[in-house]
This record gives sequence, C-alpha cells and structure tokens, in this order.
Amino acid sequence: VQAHKLVVSPAMVQVMEIFIELITKFAGTVQIGRTHGQHALPITVGFWLATILSRLLYNTKKMDELAAALVGKISGAVGAYNAQAGLGILQKCGQTPFEERVLIKVGLKPAPISTQILPPESLAYYLFSCTMQSAVIAQLGRDCRHLMRTEIAEIGEPFEEGQVGSSTMAHKRNPINFENLEGMFIRTKNEFGKVLDTLVSEHQRDLVASSVYRDFPIIVVNLVQQLSTLLRKNDKGATFLSRLSVDEANLRRNFKMSANVILAEPLYIALQMAGYKGDAHKLINEKAVSLAKNANLKLIDAVKHLADNDADLWEAVRNIPEEVITLMREPENYIGLAKEKAMEVASSAGSYLSHRE
Repeated sequence: VQAHKLVVSPAMVQVMEIFIELITKFAGTVQIGRTHGQHALPITVGFWLATILSRLLYNTKKMDELAAALVGKISGAVGAYNAQAGLGILQKCGQTPFEERVLIKVGLKPAPISTQILPPESLAYYLFSCTMQSAVIAQLGRDCRHLMRTEIAEIGEPFEEGQVGSSTMAHKRNPINFENLEGMFIRTKNEFGKVLDTLVSEHQRDLVASSVYRDFPIIVVNLVQQLSTLLRKNDKGATFLSRLSVDEANLRRNFKMSANVILAEPLYIALQMAGYKGDAHKLINEKAVSLAKNANLKLIDAVKHLADNDADLWEAVRNIPEEVITLMREPENYIGLAKEKAMEVASSAGSYLSHRE
C-alpha cells in the first residue's frame, strides 16, 4: 500500500500529466495511421498518444482501486483466531479487534477470512494491474522505436551530451530507452507467472510458495523502473518523455507517400452509397489504386478516368456529394474524430487526476 501511494502512484500521475500536454500540443498534427506495418488511414499524433494515455488511465484507476482493497491478517496459524479467542485477547480489545488495531498502522484492512496465509486474490489482482500498466508503457516503447526508424523518423528519442548511440557505429542513435521499456515488460509478465503459480495452497498452508512470494516485489520495481525512465530529467530539469521530439516535416513526407491512395476506403463506400451496382471494393482495389499510383493521380481522378468507359460508374460518381468529392482530394482532412477523441481522452485523464486524493 505504501509503495503504491508514495512511489508508484505519484510517478503514474506525472507521466499522465506529460501525456496530456503532448496530446494537447499534437492533437491536430496529421500522421499516417499504420496497420500491419502498412500505411492505413490518417490519424493525428495526439490521437496515437491518446490511445496509450487511455490505457494508462484505465490501469491507473484499477491500480488505485486494487491498492485500496489490499488486505492483511493477524489471525493465527490456521486463520481461526485460536489464541486471540481462547486466551481472552479479543475480549480485552473491546470494539476494535486486535487484528484491526495492528493492520490499521500499515494501512490495511483485515481480510474477511484467511488461513495461515491471505487469500491470494487481492494482491494477485493488484500485481496483474501493475503488469498491465507495464504492457502499456511497452506499447509506447515499441511504437516509438519503430517510428524512430531511419526511413520513418517521425519520432525522436532525446539524446544527452555524452550518450553513446551505438557501441561501434558512431553515426547511430539507437532507441535504447524505448527498447528497454518493452524489455522490462517481458521481464515483468514472466514474473507474473510466479503469482499464478501461488494461487493454490495445500489446506491451511504449505511452504511451496514461500520462496516464490519473495519475488513478487520485482513486478512493482520493474514498473517503477519504466516510469523512472520516462521521468528521468536532464540537466535542465526536463523529463525524458516531455522531450520526445516530433518531426513534422517527416510526418508530411511519409503521409505524402500514400496520399493519393489512402482514401480507398471512403471512396468505395461513397460509390456504394451513390448507387454503384458493381463491386466497388474490387474496382478500387484492382483497378483504381494501380492507375492512381502509375499515373500519379488522386484516387478520385483515377475513378473518374475509369468511369469514362463505365456508364454505371459514371452515374455513381455524379451522385457523390460535392463535399465528399472535395474531401477525396484532401486526404489530410480525412482524420475523422481523431482530434476530438484525443482531447476527450486528455480531458478525461485530467479530470481523474484532479479528483484523486
């Protein structure tokens, strides 16, 4: 409880506050979305960061809730309060039982019932929430590591004077911190396997899990290490996460690589809505995209070119509203609710943080 309250929780709050600042700053900065490693539909940098913050917020709520639900026991060798009841200790303690008197000093509530050991659920669920939070930080690490690739270079990891980018190739700037963020999760999720191994005990207690319990704090320590990486300050007091660099020129460059064809999805849907009787998806996939790429045309112009020899297609194109046609020529505006959802998540996180005790 104290570790969560004094160490883990404050660090998570700081990280989320920085995320809110970054999301607010880049809520409208257009970025090409990627699925399966391929260019997909437009999003914004803020939207991408908000998908991570939303998960951080969810797990933070769970961790706060589960930390508050952690329990303890002073109930004897089999959990039945034998000595306290048999020797009159319970009677002497009056309205506040001995167990409660002790546990309140360390911020715990008594378990409803126990054996020689506590029921494992409350601690197991808290450690699971720590593991889940570790995974979210690993997600940030993986995303940033890939976005730092030489050929992408949309995101940059802050480098300090004297930092070695590569042990032998001096020109490199390896994303070591982002790689470590993901690596720590691999360690953590394997540690959580030990928690699962201790969920079954023999009768009122055996010693099989005794030595394993001693490794449980590693899960919390690993999470704190990840958080500490994000919050590590340079000599000017700026945290690592707040110094994350976004290269808007490279964002635009990468976006333009697929700008002519990324609106394939809305275009085939628009054709169907406009009454096209053929297979609109097949038309776009097999004919229009290749024509647009080969002739360096906007996808809508490629479809119009195909419509010159297809009366049904021509009629459907004519029925597409003019504002939709305009959107087809401006792929950078086809971001849906990316900006709004980003700010919605940032606002939700800010509201939760402002109302925490």
